[in-house]
Amino acid sequence: MSLQDKLDRQEYDEVWSQYCGFLDLSMEEYMAIQKRLMAEQIQLWSGCMLGQSILKGKKPATIEEFRRMVPLTSYEDYADILLRKNASMLPDNPVIWIQTTWEGGRHPIKLAPYTRSMLDTFRDNVVACLILSTSRKKGSFNVDKTDKVLYGLAPLPYATGLFPLALNEAIDIKFLPAVKDAVNMSFSERNKLGFKMAMQQDVEYFFGLGSVAYAVSQSLSQMGGKAKLKAGDLLKFRPDMLLRIARAKQRCKKENRPLKPRDLFHLKGFMVAGTDNRCYKDDLEELWGVRPMELFAGTEPSIIGTETWTRNGMYFFPDTCFYEFLPIADTIRLMDDPDYKPRTYLMDEVVPGEIYEIVLTVLKGGAFARYRVGDTYRCVGLSSREDGTSIPRFEYVDRVPAIIDIAGFTRISEQGIQNVLDLSGLPVVGWVALKEYTAENRPYFHLYVEVEKSEFLNRAVNTQVLRDLLTTYFKYTDQDYRDLKKILGMDPLKVTILRSGSFAEYCAAHGRPPRHMNPDNYAMEALLHNQRAGTWRPGRR
Repeated sequence: MSLQDKLDRQEYDEVWSQYCGFLDLSMEEYMAIQKRLMAEQIQLWSGCMLGQSILKGKKPATIEEFRRMVPLTSYEDYADILLRKNASMLPDNPVIWIQTTWEGGRHPIKLAPYTRSMLDTFRDNVVACLILSTSRKKGSFNVDKTDKVLYGLAPLPYATGLFPLALNEAIDIKFLPAVKDAVNMSFSERNKLGFKMAMQQDVEYFFGLGSVAYAVSQSLSQMGGKAKLKAGDLLKFRPDMLLRIARAKQRCKKENRPLKPRDLFHLKGFMVAGTDNRCYKDDLEELWGVRPMELFAGTEPSIIGTETWTRNGMYFFPDTCFYEFLPIADTIRLMDDPDYKPRTYLMDEVVPGEIYEIVLTVLKGGAFARYRVGDTYRCVGLSSREDGTSIPRFEYVDRVPAIIDIAGFTRISEQGIQNVLDLSGLPVVGWVALKEYTAENRPYFHLYVEVEKSEFLNRAVNTQVLRDLLTTYFKYTDQDYRDLKKILGMDPLKVTILRSGSFAEYCAAHGRPPRHMNPDNYAMEALLHNQRAGTWRPGRR
């Protein structure tokens, strides 16, 4: 029986139990589900050619043997099979392939297969997110088949395009604009039409990347304040929306402030996904009058976690992936020593306050095993009195230190930066790159470079010229980098030119160069110790 059927029958307790009951699990019950599904996955994965390409003839019989025999993996371990869509080598038959960027400027795309069982799990967990986004306490929610969702998501073949398809298997919620129309529109066209339709019909939900939701919200405020209603369009508006628009404009004029989305809409639920959401959630709450609920999803693992009505940490769904946790210190050590064999921890072994890189085995016939998806989380508690839960909850921290992700759009790697520097032809002696934050808590990419002194003087290269040059090459090599400016209006690169001899002095003092990607504060303080006065260096996190 679908969600819509149960809502029609007013079986509200049954709905909550089916979709949100995982929140009532004890730690033992949670791990029992994890281990049962993982045992099934081990049989599927170990018996297929993809699994054997990694296992090299080994046959694990238990979860413990699987964790010993299967190394931590990355997309390179699967690329030859998955990029050719070789379904015969997979654990189960895929019914759809999802796409995302692999590494801008180096690899074009990643493809991930989804089985029917994976899509069924995805659907149920998307419904759970929808329910929880409207909830104000355990057991309460407000979902109706007449609800409408503002479409702020990328369409298929991207993972966010699964959201409307999966949701519509459970309930006939309407998307603005309709999915069949949205797939043929640009980002700007979707936003403008979606907002126009929302003004005419009202809207109950908004779902998008946190950074995109903020950009859309800003444009909505501008569009709403300038909107001129033509006589011929009035018949398309619900009478109550016309009244609401008139009152909102009058109120904003009286208060001498710009129009905000909350003046026009009263959302039941607001969901955000992606990275850097903490940089936008306060502003989004101010704009919409509703605190966004954060969830986390990825191309390879699908949707794995969600916050609840308290908006105080995410819980991982027990039936999507088998979760292992790699302490961040070991993640950093692996950057310097790829042959290091770290220990991972299971859900019932995590420690509050610790930051972990998550390692995933996708269940229900998924392709990825012990997969380093590249995200880090902090465990914020093993239980919650507010939520009434007895399982760990987490907050998203960021991508792993080897990657600089800005606002959920870029995946800037060491190789990507080196490629840009090589293409530029600049005589770069050394460089380091960090993710930093402005005074307004907005993320950006800060590149510190040392250029050969003679070339620097001869070419009269300065910070702005170097920044403009490198920005051109980043946009040339990386479509996602271009989209930061095109979609979000963001130019994320800051450049600081280091004093001549900085890297040589560092190496003499420490016996090795600093790590290129996100070196720690100690390394940066040593590297910048004798910089000339006036070098611009904003705070880091």
